[in-house]
Amino acid sequence: MNLKADLQKTIKGEVEDAPEQLETYSHDASLFEVKPQVITYPKDAADVMALVKYATAHKAAQPNLSITARSAGTDMSGGAVNDSIIADFNRHFSKIFEVSSQEAHAQPGVFYREFEKATLEHKALMPSYPASRELCTIGGMVNNNSGGEKSLEFGKTENFVNELKVVLADGNEYVMGPLTKPQLDVKCAQKDFEGEVYRKTFALVEKHYDVIKAAKPHVTKNSTGYNLWDVWDRDTGIFDLTKLIVGAQGTLGFTTDIKFRLVPARPHSGLLVLFLKDIDRLGEVINKVMEYKPATFESFDDVTLWLSIKFMPSFLGMLGPVKFIQLLISLIPDGFMLLHGIPKLILMIEFDGETKDEVKAKIKALHKDLDIKHSYYEITAEEEDPDENSSRKYWLMRRQSFQLLRKKVKDKHTAPFIDDLVVPTEHLPEFLPQMRKIIKKYNLFATIAGHMGDGNFHIIPLMKIELQSERDKLRPAMEETNELVLKYGGSLSGEHNDGMIRGPWLERAYGKEVYGLFRETKDIFDPHGIFNPHKKASADWEWTMSHIRQSF
Repeated sequence: MNLKADLQKTIKGEVEDAPEQLETYSHDASLFEVKPQVITYPKDAADVMALVKYATAHKAAQPNLSITARSAGTDMSGGAVNDSIIADFNRHFSKIFEVSSQEAHAQPGVFYREFEKATLEHKALMPSYPASRELCTIGGMVNNNSGGEKSLEFGKTENFVNELKVVLADGNEYVMGPLTKPQLDVKCAQKDFEGEVYRKTFALVEKHYDVIKAAKPHVTKNSTGYNLWDVWDRDTGIFDLTKLIVGAQGTLGFTTDIKFRLVPARPHSGLLVLFLKDIDRLGEVINKVMEYKPATFESFDDVTLWLSIKFMPSFLGMLGPVKFIQLLISLIPDGFMLLHGIPKLILMIEFDGETKDEVKAKIKALHKDLDIKHSYYEITAEEEDPDENSSRKYWLMRRQSFQLLRKKVKDKHTAPFIDDLVVPTEHLPEFLPQMRKIIKKYNLFATIAGHMGDGNFHIIPLMKIELQSERDKLRPAMEETNELVLKYGGSLSGEHNDGMIRGPWLERAYGKEVYGLFRETKDIFDPHGIFNPHKKASADWEWTMSHIRQSF
């Protein structure tokens, strides 16, 4: 059977299997390599439905046949790679439809950067964007349940999805959104696959209601497992399957259309920067900052700082000559600040407001209350000062650190395998030194950056992953890290999801009973196993480890 020829007859969009294409699509932003058989570019929902129906029809004859949806390929957990069919949504699913100050309607292949331009025209924002905001698509944000610097105030993508269109395993497209119990009863009465999905899912979450609700991690953000705990609420009487699709990494169905709720974009912001020479007072600082309800509370470590300084010329291409020179000038005061000693952590605390005076008052009050010697604040306003040179330097360091690591450190490569842990903030003064000991024990050169207000940290080691001695560190280092996170009641992923790397740890994190419910959920939605295998509850450690990249 010629898979490419078959699929060319099946869909209107393009089908490719050139070696260079297969090589490109065998990687995402993770440390894995999985080469697909063919790349498809569905033109519309009808093409997606045709692909799913083809896979279902031929699955018995070709047991390894499956489809993985992909947009920008920025996933760091191995969620966007597959050894069978890749369906690229970035090429054709790139339309933005209606946008208002309250809601935006678009296709999953739209880049967030373009989506944000459209919403800002209405002075509105979809605030759950990740640090990869310039690279990612809104479909990837939905399927990973993305969050970022504004999640402290607004939460994650799950909070902003009003409605989805999803192609399920029967090859038909369905509209999903919140349902009242009478509306749910109508769905459950249907004699089709959609009705079966609703009946079985409701039966599962109702029968195990207390167990499922208790299983929800007690952290500010979580992207592990399936969000069963948010699907059905007895108190409100609302049942919402979008809560399962969001964060499912395309393992339950394929999203073809999205409607987002938006929030007002505040015109003014201000940044308070703190330099901590040690973390002895970290717990006290975090508690005090959170009392003031900042819009964002970010951090990065001394390693990230030095990398940013070392590779400062890289920012020339991002900013252009004029803004780059302005950036260098703005760094002069910081150079004098660093004469007092290299900080272990740089904390970035941002406030938003309707006026500059409102923002300034908030920052000054916190600044005075904290009474930290090595600190200062900057006030910026996007409308009046679009260059934002004073605070831009810190956001560049924080947001671009991962890209710098990937592109500029030539003898080692980024290995995101303990890259997205969440620990309740009250435990951070105890947790962070123990985490540093693990990094030191395995001789990992790693940056630590994250969302301090959420206790969400991105620890990205640089490794010569092509060496067996380096690959041998992955499992034991991950085991120690994960056990430490779980000891403090944390989550193994706040934003980057399970994929191939954390899927094998779901049973340890949730226990056999809840893990079994995850597997049952997968079987309800995907009885033939055609959607994005080897991820989340279908992941297997041996399969995962057998697909570590051997070269870069």
